[in-house]
Amino acid sequence: MTNDVDVAVVGAGIAGLTAARELSRAGLEVRVYEASERVAGRMASVRAGGSTIDTGAEQLSPRGYQATWELLGELGFRADDVPPIGHPIAIRRNGQVHNGFGSLRGLLTGAGMSVRARRDALRLRVPVDAERPERSSLGLTTVAELARRHHPEVRDYLLQPAASFCLWDVERSCAAVLLGMQRAVGDAANWRTYRDGMDAPCRRMAEQLDVVLGHPVREVVADRDRARLRTDAGEVTARQVLLCVPAPIAAELHANPPREEAEFLAASTFTSALKAAFPLQEPVQLPGRPYLLVTPRAEEDVLAGLVLDHVKHPGRVPAGRGLVTALPNHERTRELLGAPDAEVISQLAGAVRRYLPGVETGGAVVHRHPNALPEATPAALAALPRFRARPTGPVDYAGDWTTPRPYSEGAVRAAALAASRALSRLGSPLPV
Repeated sequence: MTNDVDVAVVGAGIAGLTAARELSRAGLEVRVYEASERVAGRMASVRAGGSTIDTGAEQLSPRGYQATWELLGELGFRADDVPPIGHPIAIRRNGQVHNGFGSLRGLLTGAGMSVRARRDALRLRVPVDAERPERSSLGLTTVAELARRHHPEVRDYLLQPAASFCLWDVERSCAAVLLGMQRAVGDAANWRTYRDGMDAPCRRMAEQLDVVLGHPVREVVADRDRARLRTDAGEVTARQVLLCVPAPIAAELHANPPREEAEFLAASTFTSALKAAFPLQEPVQLPGRPYLLVTPRAEEDVLAGLVLDHVKHPGRVPAGRGLVTALPNHERTRELLGAPDAEVISQLAGAVRRYLPGVETGGAVVHRHPNALPEATPAALAALPRFRARPTGPVDYAGDWTTPRPYSEGAVRAAALAASRALSRLGSPLPV
């Protein structure tokens, strides 16, 4: 197959589909190649047993997601398509559930920390620009290095649990990115979710685009004025290729990246994610009715957290039923990522019952993302300015890892930038 196109987009996650949509609207011939059999990537949702299960991303904020909300408006999403969750995030400490984690109110009222620790935590409110976190006073300081400057409770019940939300190793990831993200998105008490699953915007965009599913790209080679894609069905040539996949995959695919790109690709490592969704015969609750329970490493050696999906959005499950998703911490994720589903379910079911005694945990569904979230390491942050300054060539990139925003807003912003760079290079569609 040698179908020439203006732009070939590799990856049908929110970055790839957003970039493809922008370039298609500009009149270019765009085709999206997706290795899996469904769109949305790390925002994918699956439907099983009458439930909608988010395999990756869980929520979004009314703050810090400006590009995302603009995109949703253009796609025709209404307010009730992205309803507020309306329930808090809680943290577990000494056998007690404390609401208010991730919110200023929770910080002021305790959320599991002593008065002395809360006072010390206020020192974390340093100015950090989410767009340029490396320019903050924190520089390339890791989360662990920052934690060592503060009260132990700040480390154990604030910084480490917040980092575990990204499945980060606190010794490897930059504090400026974490604090910049928290400052941008604001109070977790205001978060929202998509009524029909986190994949809703991707599904809506894919309906309007030329998307080829189950079609992996094996290699991308940049020529002087175009690029070649090698697929199982043959070679495709394009005036522009956009690699809208996690950095480790982009590094494997791109055969001849320029030096400044290769350096950043190598530095942009990712964490892995593993989830097990347990259908319940009835909807259970935790004290205070949180939808998410954060389980700090100081108290729990298996889980990073529990999501009560039927609390997050009751319409996600059949009436009178429940759904709980267990997320192991990054250490246990590494151990279990390649294990059989039965072993994953057994270990996580035991952890779930510690917090929800007596629940039946049969029929669980396991989801894996080997490349789930950018780690935001000091090496990646140091290489980012040179990557930003790269010239536009026939192969370019989009994804949350190309910005210091390791969440879907970063992917949408990166897609808009990649589309703009492609248009500045191509200028106009191919002549018919």
